[in-house]
Amino acid sequence: MKIYTKTGDKGMTSLLTGTRVSKADMRLEAYGTTDELNSWLGIVESTAPTGVFFFIHELQSELFSMGSYLALDGEASFPMPKLSDELVGRMEHQIDTWNQELPELKNFILPSGSIAASNLQVARTVCRRAERRVIALGEEVKIPSEIPIFLNRLSDFLFVAARFVLHVEGVEESIWTPKY
Repeated sequence: MKIYTKTGDKGMTSLLTGTRVSKADMRLEAYGTTDELNSWLGIVESTAPTGVFFFIHELQSELFSMGSYLALDGEASFPMPKLSDELVGRMEHQIDTWNQELPELKNFILPSGSIAASNLQVARTVCRRAERRVIALGEEVKIPSEIPIFLNRLSDFLFVAARFVLHVEGVEESIWTPKY
């Protein structure tokens, strides 16, 4: 199979149903940003301490499944991947578990400290952008309600994970101190 088709050379691409749209279409913004987030999760997994992320591939797979729904125009005439409600609960449980070991958050923290923690913070900000793109798309077309919920929780998960990685690495968080 050739990787290039040349069908997108003039700024148009096909959705899952075959509908041709501009590459500037909000659907592409939404699923393109979830794809970018997925790549950042790969970097996160590659740089985080061993054992911290034991279900990252499931999160990545869920993002691919969500991308399928975001690239769908109308109803699918073919089987679509199932979206998992269970992953949101697992992320919440992990956040609660990590928070038991972390100091209480009383200030804003600067996204820094280590490569792994910084990568998590970048992933968090990309996740927030993906959430904004999905919300904007949802104002135009119907999208599954599970998608913005998952993205919202994933950004929380990534934030707490960045704090936890610093904790595991023995690195103190940098607190934001505003100058007045």
